[in-house]
Amino acid sequence: MTKRLEGRVALVFGAGCVSDDWGNGNATAVLYAREGARVICVDRNRRAAERTQDLILGEGGDAIALDADIAVSAAVNEAVARGIETYGRIDILHNNVGILEIGGPEQTDEATWDRVMAVNIKGFYLTCRRVLPIMTAQRGGAIVNISSIASNRWLGASSVTYYASKAAVNHLTQTIAVEYAAKGIRCNAVLPGLMNTPMVIEPYRALYGSFDAMVAARDAMCPTGKMGTPWDVAYASLFLASDEAKYVNGALLPVDGGLSCKSA
Repeated sequence: MTKRLEGRVALVFGAGCVSDDWGNGNATAVLYAREGARVICVDRNRRAAERTQDLILGEGGDAIALDADIAVSAAVNEAVARGIETYGRIDILHNNVGILEIGGPEQTDEATWDRVMAVNIKGFYLTCRRVLPIMTAQRGGAIVNISSIASNRWLGASSVTYYASKAAVNHLTQTIAVEYAAKGIRCNAVLPGLMNTPMVIEPYRALYGSFDAMVAARDAMCPTGKMGTPWDVAYASLFLASDEAKYVNGALLPVDGGLSCKSA
C-alpha cells in the first residue's frame, strides 16, 4: 500500500517539543515520516530537533535536524537552503512554531507584543516567502500553518498577543491560498482547540493553582470532556498535506472536539 506522502519532502518548523513528551511539532514530523516523507526537522532548540530526527530514524525514516530562529530571516533562509541541498526539493511546508504569553492590552508590554508577533506571524511570513518560489518552480506544494481557535473566539484567559497573532495567521493563510492556487500550491491552517500539550499547558498552570486543577478545568470546557492530543493535530495536518486534500485550499480547520460550535 502506497504511503500518503511517499517521495515527498516536508520542511517542519517547530519540529521539536519543549519537553521529552509529544507536542504538535514532533508528532506531526514523525507522522509525516511514517507516511513516507523525508523530513527536515527545524527547531530553535537544536537538541529538540535532533530528538525528533532520532525518533524518525529509529523507525526507519529519513530526516535531518537543523536549528533556526523562525523570526530571523537569515536563519530561515539558511534552513531552507540546507534542506534543498540535502533533498533537492520541498513539497510540504509545515509552520508549527508559536509562543503564548498571558496578559491583556494593559498588562502586555511592547517588548512582549513585538516578540510574540515576530515568532507567531512574522516567522510564518518569512518561511512562506522563502519556500513559495521553490514550490512555484516545482508547480506544486502544500503549506500547513498551525493557528488556533483562539484566532476567532475568547477562550477564558486573556492573551491579546496570542489571539491577535493567530488571527493574522488565518488571513496570511487565505491570502496565500488565493494568490498561489493557480500555481498548484495549496495553503491551509489547522486551528487546534484546547490541547494537552507542553507548550500550552505550562503558561496556563499558574492561572489555575495546580496542574490537576488546570487539566480538570480545561477538560470540562471541551464538549468531549477531554482536551485534544498532539496526534489529533498531526493527523489533521497529514490530511491537509496529502493529495486527499487536493481540492482543499484556504481552509481553517478546527481540531477542537466541537468547542467552536459552542457559544463564546
